[in-house]
Amino acid sequence: QVQLVESGGGLVQAGGSLSLSCAASGSIFSIIAMGWYRQAPGKQRELVADGNNGGSTRYADSVKGRFTISRDNAKNTVYLQMSSLKPEDTAVYYCTIRAVHPTGAAYDYWGQGTQVTISS
Repeated sequence: QVQLVESGGGLVQAGGSLSLSCAASGSIFSIIAMGWYRQAPGKQRELVADGNNGGSTRYADSVKGRFTISRDNAKNTVYLQMSSLKPEDTAVYYCTIRAVHPTGAAYDYWGQGTQVTISS
């Protein structure tokens, strides 16, 4: 079993900053990618940022230049540093990892979500 525990959400004014973290624990064999998605009310879940073991990262156009994803492999933790926040960034943010098991099968795991609210 794999657990993802997110922290760092909250309420902040527009223009402010927040940092999210997500720690993975449990039967983790090999994490090959870690990322963040978000879902605003009435909208579909969308990619915010992710990164793989090769060092490649990708960001949603709406957050480029404002958000930074990073990870600490030793701690199996992924971070999302968010700055210049806008009301449209308001959403529940979910972390996710893709892990490969010894069998070769890859599985995606999700955190429970953390609320980020940006006031105007």
